[in-house]
Parts: sequence; structure tokens; C-alpha cells
Amino acid sequence: MLSAEWQRRGRATRSGHAGCRDTGSGVPGRLAPLRGLRRGRRPGSYPPPSPLEVVCQAALRAEVKLRSSVLRGNKRERKKKMSALAACFQGVTALQFPGYKQASVVILHKSLADDFEKFCHANDGPLPLLYRSKPGCSFSFEKAFQNAGIPARNVEQKCNVSMYKTAVPCYSISAFCCNLVVTMRPIPESKLEAAVLATSELKDAHGAPIHVGDPGLLGIQDISKPDYGDPVHLHPGDIPVFWACGVTGIEAVINSRTPLAFTHSPGCMFITDLKNDNVTARPSRKVPQVHCISQDPLHYSVVSAEAAQKIKTLETLIGIDPGDRGISHLLCQDELLRACLSISHARSVLIATGFPTHFAYEPPEENDGPPGALAIAAVLQALEKEVAMVTDQRAMNLNQKIIEEAVQLGILKSPVPLLSYQRENADSTLMFLCENGNPERPLFDHLIAIERAGMAADGNYYNARKVNIKHLVDPIDELFLAAQNIPGVSTTGIGDGGNELGMGKVKDAVKKHIKNGDVIACDVEADFTIVAGVSNWGGYAMACALYILSTCEIHERYLRKAVGFPQLPKKMLWLSALPSVIKEEKLLKTLVQLGVRSGKTASLEMEVDGLPFYNTHSLMIEKLLQEVQQ
Repeated sequence: MLSAEWQRRGRATRSGHAGCRDTGSGVPGRLAPLRGLRRGRRPGSYPPPSPLEVVCQAALRAEVKLRSSVLRGNKRERKKKMSALAACFQGVTALQFPGYKQASVVILHKSLADDFEKFCHANDGPLPLLYRSKPGCSFSFEKAFQNAGIPARNVEQKCNVSMYKTAVPCYSISAFCCNLVVTMRPIPESKLEAAVLATSELKDAHGAPIHVGDPGLLGIQDISKPDYGDPVHLHPGDIPVFWACGVTGIEAVINSRTPLAFTHSPGCMFITDLKNDNVTARPSRKVPQVHCISQDPLHYSVVSAEAAQKIKTLETLIGIDPGDRGISHLLCQDELLRACLSISHARSVLIATGFPTHFAYEPPEENDGPPGALAIAAVLQALEKEVAMVTDQRAMNLNQKIIEEAVQLGILKSPVPLLSYQRENADSTLMFLCENGNPERPLFDHLIAIERAGMAADGNYYNARKVNIKHLVDPIDELFLAAQNIPGVSTTGIGDGGNELGMGKVKDAVKKHIKNGDVIACDVEADFTIVAGVSNWGGYAMACALYILSTCEIHERYLRKAVGFPQLPKKMLWLSALPSVIKEEKLLKTLVQLGVRSGKTASLEMEVDGLPFYNTHSLMIEKLLQEVQQ
């Protein structure tokens, strides 16, 4: 983004919307005023120039001055560039002078310049600055695409890139407010990671993409109808990839209602003599990775290799089998990473828990599940996401007491809404999950089940000893089944024995390797399946993984679409929300006081699943936190 300013003299110009208008000249970088100079008159027949024309002429002189100040270099380079500019070649500037940075241009009145600079700094993904920072246009990385073997479809099709207005609001400064504008480039799926890597260090040219996948997630209704530029057709196997665009500045100027402004015509950029050869190689741990987190709608997320490896380590830590139940055969690689990436993008999350394994006691619930659920809820609250919990109607009072105690213990910052689900008619699931039952307006983006009794193939619910406990279980499974047909809603199941909700993905392994698995195996699948030695450990690991993602600069930028300011100053708040040995010890004591028993032994002691809290569960918590803080 190249910004200039002028001091207006003489009487005021007429008011109106400022904006960008293509002059039709095809000159790269030609400034386009809101109200252009008069045309169609014979030489010498012009009346005295109006104040508006004086300003326009001054702006055009500023353009020449800017070009001459930026177009430096040896004589041969300067001659080549100036010859191209003078020739007024038709078309966009993509791949003209490959390797040189191209910039957007905005010229505003001096009174607006400071606020526009602040607006650019507040939204530096689409609007990096030249004068007070750095130049930027995504055309600058076309050469990087070529070097990486990534096809540039707009160049192949001899057209401009597609540019779209999105529903993503920029950070507003004074009169400058608008939604983000993006460019779209079709990228073969096999080249997605290469495209992210090729552009991530080119921060002067908008950097890495801000969205990969379905354009509807950005509020773009029809990808064949760009707001600026030309339609670019996708080849079979291509994925739409979106970068922040400098045309965002034009939208901001239009909305500021300044009487007069000048900008470049979208696609016809200001070509500088600054090269893209000053990119430093990233350390391997900072290399971005791309992961698919949803097929409907198609959605990919981005994370650093370092953060991804940390989360994989968490998954390994919780995958041990202290009860020798054979869970090593159920482990699904990288499911914790993909599940947490999906949850990281979610706005609202529903957590289901409760396994009434002790049918002969009151309450029949075991103490594996609620602590892990609360650990997840605590981090989601810290990340300012909406979170609710759902459990059996008969256990509402018990779980309400547990939530209240969690607030008193400092685990939760505020009570989590507690819900129950009952099947009343064929539309019950949609009415519960969606606003007025409309699947296009889901109330939750992600459902998590942790140590929640899961329905077996025969429609019953079994504990590990093959006892049918269906009379104690509400059909919360139906919510997970319904979510499979609601676009944009993902599900995760966390379990440690194969009879928990969401374990349907590994039911064959459960039947083969887990005791009584042929009867107890849950038949209901989740999109992501996390298997742990103890389900609570899965909840602790998920909380830690969400923290790791939130403190990953690459992922955090992708989440906020490169607009606004980084959220990393909240790091200490997020860290304080993580589970700790002290918090979990106090919570387990509370559960014992409420009569909630150990799953395996039914004892009211400081143990979970027959494993002592001290030196087993406490040690696991310490190991997880150690990985987080490395």
C-alpha cells in the first residue's frame, strides 16, 4: 500500500463518495479519481480550471513524483520500466517485472492521512504501508508461485485476479471502516502447503492466505461473480485460496465519504524497484502446515510445524494404557490436532458428558468425564467462545452443583449453561441444535463428547462390564447423528474404552481388541476421535492444545484473517485457564463429597478409573503443562 497526501487550497470541492473508477486507459498504476478530469474538448477550448481540477492535476503530478522517486536502479532497469509505463500496455500488471514488489495507491487529503495510516496499521494484512512501512500487493508473489511450481490460473487465463468483498469486518479507525476485500487464486490441493509457504514470508505482499476452502465461510455468495477483477475458473482438483487485498483501502476510503480521493485501478498496480529477494528462510519449526478440518463446507486451517508437533506430543502422552485394556489398537493419529484446529475456528461449542456406569448407586455417575469437560470449558471461556454443556435430565442437579463448585474453585470464570435433551418428535434434534430448527443457522459449531455413554449397534448403552444402562441414559447420541447432516457443525468424541459416544470410527478395533467389545462398542461416529488412557486426560490435552494454537502466531493470524491486532497479549489469561494439579485435586475432592465414584472400583477415594490421583493423574497433568510451556 502506497499512501500520499495533499494540502487542499482554494474553495472546497463538492461533497460525495470517494472511490476507484477505471479510467479505461489500461495504464498500470494509473490513478483513478472519483470525479475525473473533463474530457471531449478540443485543445485550447477549456475554461479556467475549477478547484476540483486543480486538485486532480496536483494529484496526477504527485503520481509522477511518486513514480520517479520509487523507480530507481541502473539505467537498463529504469529504461525498461519507464518504456513499459509509457507504452500504456493493456491489461493487469500481474507477472509484469517479475520479482519486483507492486503496490496499491491511495491519495487522500492531509486531514485524513493520519487516521488512514492508523487504519492500515490496524489491518496490516490487507494494507501494509510503503511510505511509513512497506509496499504490498499479492501480484508481488506471482514470481514466488512460479518458482514453487504453483500454477497462476489468472495468468494462464490471461485475466485479472478475482477480488471479493467479504463479511469480515476490519478494525475501524475514525471514519475508516469497511469489510475485508480478498483476492482468490485457485490452487491444486497438492500445492496448498507450497502456496502458503511461498507467500508466508512476503508480508509486504499480504503474506500467507487468510482462508483456504469454501468462499461461503467468508460471506462470498457466488465465486463466479467477483466484485473487482475477472472471474478465474478453477480446474478439477483446485481449491479456492484467499489472500487479503489492498483494495480493502478503496472500500475504506469510499465508506469514509471523503469528498475526493485517488487510488489505483484494481489489478493495475504501482510497480516499484524493490525486489522480493530479501526473504529470510524460516526455521523448520516455524514452517506453516495446512490441515483439512471439514469437508462440508470445505475448510482448511493453518498452523506452524512447531505447534503441530507439540500437539502431537500431547496426543502421545495421553495415549498410554495404564489399565492394560488394549486401547493402543484404537489410537487415531493426529486426531487431537485436527479436532482442536476445528474447535479453534468455532464460535460456539457444546460439551456432552456423563457415564452412569454405577447403576446400583446414587448418583450412578463416575468421576471420569466431568473434570475433563470442565477443563475444556474453562479454556473455551478464556478464548471468549460460547460454551454450553448437555447431560441427562435426571443428572441436572448434580451437574449444576459441579459447575457451581468449579466456579468457586476458580476453574471456570462463570457458570456454564447446562442443558438436557429429550426426543419429543422427529424435529427435536434440529430444534435443539439450530435456530428455529433451521439447519442453515446452527447454534453450535462443534459438539464434543467426553466419557459420555455411547449407543451400541443394538440401540442399547453398556458399561465396560456389559451391563445395559439404557434406562439411565438420554439419547444425546441423536444430536451427534443429526450434526452429520448440518453443514458447518463438526463433532469430536473422547473416550478410553470404545463404549463412549463418538467412538464409532474405531468400533471394529473395539470389537476385536477390547474386552466385551463385540457388545459394548459404540456405533455412533464423530468426525474426530481422541483415545486416551483416561478420558479426563483427553480433556486436559484438548485444553492444552487449544492454548498452543492460540499462542501460535501463524494460526492466530489465520484465525483473525490478518485484520485487527494480534491477541497474544492475552496469553497469560489463557495460561491461567489451563488445568493444574491444585485445581484438579480440589475438584476431585468435591466430586467425592458429592458421591461421584471411581469408574473401575466404585470407590469414593482420590482416584479415577482405579488409578490414584497422586503420582498418576497429577503426574500426567504436570507432563502436559510442561509440554505447553516449553
